Amino acid sequence: MQQRDQKGRPDEAFLSAKGIHKRFGALVVLENLDFSMGAGDAVGIVGPNGAGKTTLLSVLAGAFPPTAGTVTFDGADVTALSAADRCRSGLVRTHQIPKPFSGMTTFENVFVAASHSSAASRDEAYERVVDSLTLCGMLGVANRRADTLGLLDRKRLELARALATKPKLLLLDEIGGGLTDGEASELVDTILELRRRGIGIVWIEHIVHILLQVVERLICMDAGKIIANGEPKAVMRDAEVVKAYLGGTPA
Repeated sequence: MQQRDQKGRPDEAFLSAKGIHKRFGALVVLENLDFSMGAGDAVGIVGPNGAGKTTLLSVLAGAFPPTAGTVTFDGADVTALSAADRCRSGLVRTHQIPKPFSGMTTFENVFVAASHSSAASRDEAYERVVDSLTLCGMLGVANRRADTLGLLDRKRLELARALATKPKLLLLDEIGGGLTDGEASELVDTILELRRRGIGIVWIEHIVHILLQVVERLICMDAGKIIANGEPKAVMRDAEVVKAYLGGTPA
C-alpha cells in the first residue's frame, strides 16, 4: 500500500486528476476536483444521487473530456486520450447498466474485449477469456447468448469483459446494484481476488456494507465536490457526510 500525505493522498499517484471541472452548458457537475490514488489501491466513492460520481468516473475513463483540468495515469498525461486508448493502457471501466452484445454468446462478448483492447494474439486473447470467465464464475454459461442472462450474470459478464482487457486499474460503477445479499457477497469475493492480483479499484457503490469489505479509502462527494476523504469508517461518521449522504445528524 502506498504511503500517504496528511490529506489521505498517495505520495506517488498512479492515477491523478487535478483541477477537474466539468460542465454541461450552464450546469456545473464537477468543480475544481482533485483525486489521486496509488498503484494497487482500492478507493470507494459514495454520495447522494447527482453528486457527480459517475461523471467523475467518465472523465477518468475518457468518456467525457474535462472542461478544465488534467488526468494522468501510470506516469503519462492521458487527458486528451480517448476511452479506447485509455483502456489499451490499462485504465478500464464498467458501466452501471450492463449492455452486452445481445446477438453474441457470453464467450464471444468477452473475446471481443480481449482481442480489441491490445495487440494480443488470438491464443492469448482466448486464454484471457477463459481466465476472466473462470474468475467471474461464468464458464458454465460461456455458450449462452448474452441476452438470456439474468442480472447477476450480466453484472459478471460486464466485469469479465473488463478483466479480459488486462487492466491495471478498474473503475466500477455500482456493479453491486440490484443484487441480493448473497449475490453481492459473491461479487465481493471476486473483487477481493482482483486486489490480490494487484489490480487497482475505484468503486462507486450505494451498498456501503459491501464496499467497506473491499476498499481501504473512502471518498464522499456532494454537488460536484469531494467533502470527505480518508479511512472508510471515519468518513461515514463525518458530520458533513451524514448530513449530505445519509440525511441525518451524527450521533
